Amino acid sequence: MTAKRVFVTVGTTKFDKLIQTTSKSEILDILQSLGYTDIQYQVGNGTYTEKTHKVLHLSYAKYFENFDEQIDKSDLVISHAGAGTCLQVLKKHKPLIVVINDDLMDNHQIELAEQLEKDGLLYCCNCSNLNETLLKDIKKLHKYLPPSGKLFSNYLDKCMGFT
Repeated sequence: MTAKRVFVTVGTTKFDKLIQTTSKSEILDILQSLGYTDIQYQVGNGTYTEKTHKVLHLSYAKYFENFDEQIDKSDLVISHAGAGTCLQVLKKHKPLIVVINDDLMDNHQIELAEQLEKDGLLYCCNCSNLNETLLKDIKKLHKYLPPSGKLFSNYLDKCMGFT
């Protein structure tokens, strides 16, 4: 059987609730039912207790020097809503579920996550409805296409009357 891998990341922040939620047996059982075999947790500065699962292989690390490699090896990424992490994952065309940290007072990340979901690039949820979000069809997500520099230059050419 080929391994299917999930990468759970909080980036450089502390988001213990994401690690705790994705370590719950209910969530792990859903991931197992979807065919995943390995879960790699990047826990940042948070506190956590390593869990085990009857079938899934779970591994934990505070940080990775080779963060891009962790994304490359993953079949699904579950992440905090940081813009840098979102774009890093989307550029690698990996399915992404972004979990909003409801505990942040000024959560500016919500707007970006909701817009990217509206654009069909990722799924956005919070810890309380992650179980439902995991059951959505990740094959329906669109591939991220980097913006073309020609769009702006074509617009300028049109404004200047060159075209």
